[in-house]
Amino acid sequence: MAGLIPQSFIDDLLSRADIVDVIDKRVALKKSGKNYSACCPFHNEKSPSFSVQPEKQFYYCFGCGAGGNAIGFIMNFDSVDFPQAVESLARDNGMEVPREESKAATKRRAETADLYTLLEEANSYYQLQLRKHEGRTSAVDYLKKRGVSGAIARDFGIGYAPPGWDNLLKACASTPERENNLLKAGMVIERETGQGSSQSGGSQFKGYDRFRHRIMFPIRDARGRTIAFGGRVLGDDKPKYLNSPETPVFHKGSELYGLFEARKSTKKLSRLLIVEGYMDVIALAQMDIRYAVATLGTATSGAHLTRLFRMVPEVVFCFDGDKAGRTAAWRALEATLPQMEDGRQVRFLFLPEGEDPDTLVRKVGQAAFETLIDNATPLEQFFFDKLSSELDLDSHQGRGKLRELAQPLITQLPEGVFALLMREQLAQRIGIGVDALNALIEKDAATESHTQAPPQSYAYQGADNGGGQSEPYANFGGSNVNGYSLKKGAPSGGQTGHRSNGQRGWQSPRINPVPMIKRAPSSLKAIQLLLGNPEIALDYKSDIAPLMSSSDTTTAVLAKLIEMVHSDPQIDTYALLGYCAGTEFYSELTQLLRQEKITPVEGTGSEFVEIVDRLLQKAEQEQRIARMREELSRKRSELLQNTPQNASLTETVQSASGDANDDGVSAAESEEWARSEPLSDPPPFMDFSDD
Repeated sequence: MAGLIPQSFIDDLLSRADIVDVIDKRVALKKSGKNYSACCPFHNEKSPSFSVQPEKQFYYCFGCGAGGNAIGFIMNFDSVDFPQAVESLARDNGMEVPREESKAATKRRAETADLYTLLEEANSYYQLQLRKHEGRTSAVDYLKKRGVSGAIARDFGIGYAPPGWDNLLKACASTPERENNLLKAGMVIERETGQGSSQSGGSQFKGYDRFRHRIMFPIRDARGRTIAFGGRVLGDDKPKYLNSPETPVFHKGSELYGLFEARKSTKKLSRLLIVEGYMDVIALAQMDIRYAVATLGTATSGAHLTRLFRMVPEVVFCFDGDKAGRTAAWRALEATLPQMEDGRQVRFLFLPEGEDPDTLVRKVGQAAFETLIDNATPLEQFFFDKLSSELDLDSHQGRGKLRELAQPLITQLPEGVFALLMREQLAQRIGIGVDALNALIEKDAATESHTQAPPQSYAYQGADNGGGQSEPYANFGGSNVNGYSLKKGAPSGGQTGHRSNGQRGWQSPRINPVPMIKRAPSSLKAIQLLLGNPEIALDYKSDIAPLMSSSDTTTAVLAKLIEMVHSDPQIDTYALLGYCAGTEFYSELTQLLRQEKITPVEGTGSEFVEIVDRLLQKAEQEQRIARMREELSRKRSELLQNTPQNASLTETVQSASGDANDDGVSAAESEEWARSEPLSDPPPFMDFSDD
């Protein structure tokens, strides 16, 4: 869904929907007084701590802190984004979702819709060729040889691209516009003919089919829409496997082949098996193992794992048992470590040499293969076995080397029981107490922070605009806040203060050996206090307008919540948290609530006011600096036209600052700015951390 969803529609939708019906379709609820209860679907528990309150149209888990309205529940349970959840709820209630969008957004949406339509047509065309084309025999024989049935071919939409340069073009490109869209969708390749170039001063281009004489595997997104293809050659041509290129609707670094089919095959997945190829997924499905997915020519990334862990608590990696397979497995383990929250399980299945999932499952059968999956190597065992494999742990040097190798990786783990157990196991293997190990880690962290890292700050992380700077916050409307997040210190990947636009800046190593313990931003803490006792917002009387326009997403949402309480002093926690459920930082808020549950606490008003005062001072200072920067830049531009070239920059700025300045910028302040930063190239952001 493109464009903003009007807040008025969201409010109307939530007023019509019954959260009990929404949740009961997915989780069996039991009446408990005025409310309903169940075991929480978002964490493992034996006694129900998950409560649904029909009066408030809200759910909350007292065990893990998960909570929200009907839209938030659909997002978490169905693993969909905010617009998709709104669409789902609206569809169930017979409503059509309106859109508020600019002309440019409308045009982009129409263009994207055209790509989806053409890709579906291409998929239908390839499937038809597998059934009807006179040259289909080689494709059918190949699939039969690999044990693929007609039912599985239908479920996965397998097709056939015949030999020839323009079969798809003839079938789907009836107009130049459609041919151009096929090009945008990656289905045809542009070819320069060279004809007419001398007469026109340019070149004529003609497209040809990207996929020729190949078995075709459609790649589908979470909604089941065809977004790309993979093709397996039937002759001796290279490459053996060919994927669609990156397009406006296909980003291979975040997609997984077979994920839509896996979710469609069962009501509730409990685990996912990551394999290496299309045919591995197909062969396992043929043997009724319907939870396998494959990456699309890329290593498993953090984006992949974030998506998978939203759906299942267990991920099993399947690799060849040779050296290359174990190297790939180690890269997967490194990507997994920052995702290993308590309750998640990761294991590694190494196949016998010369086998892949396709050949092995056909050889041993479903039951035996699933036994192999059940007995796969746990992450912690693979971790320590790999690091210890070439070390002599009977020697002091070997044990010291193990700590050197393991510690930077273990400190990437999220705080929790699993991280503590990994530290205990490392301490045991190197023969020291866990307290001694923790002391070493803390000492290394202090040294690392002092010698390498610049001061920690809450860096605003937005969409990169290609110049290394974050795009300004531009989409704050109702519950539909998207695109940005706040992290303490460094962006993911261990980089802090990095500037990619050529400015001088500091960049950390690829793996930060000992990351500092993450602390929630004070704005997020203020939201947590406000949720526990909404009345404390009434104690805040100052003008919050600067907070509303803050580039800090959580600060802007905090200001909105304060405004909501002032507009309706009777508003409750559930309405406020329901508003937060549509925001991008909601997952971070949920993490905070898991540590500090929502409970009314007396005496929190003064802490809340103190935090908001600091945030307000910071916002006002940022705005004043922005005005100062703009004014100085304007003055400099004016004076450069009239000032002799031998005049100093300080004299120029002093001259400019001598004029009346509505913002109260003094000459001393201007001179300080002139010395600290070149006015023609200001830094991407200035930090005035309140923590």
